[in-house]
Amino acid sequence: MHFLITFLFVGFLAGLIARVLVSGPGPRGCVPTTALGLVGSMVGGFLGYVLFGKQVDDGAFQPAGVFGSVVGAVIVLLLYRRYLVNHGAR
Repeated sequence: MHFLITFLFVGFLAGLIARVLVSGPGPRGCVPTTALGLVGSMVGGFLGYVLFGKQVDDGAFQPAGVFGSVVGAVIVLLLYRRYLVNHGAR
């Protein structure tokens, strides 16, 4: 249960920081911001594994993982904005 709460909290923070770093259209509200951070955390974790060979066995919560979550959330937000531009904003 502790892991889930931490995962949601870090996801929210990563999504919030990504929205601050990348201004412009994007998901607004607590739930979309948390979803952005959670997806960004998965992207950041995947990139960390591919680039640096880090695994869950190295520890589930690491400061570098928080940074990777923010980087992943920025990537996801930029892809989201690119999708809006190509498919028209509603």
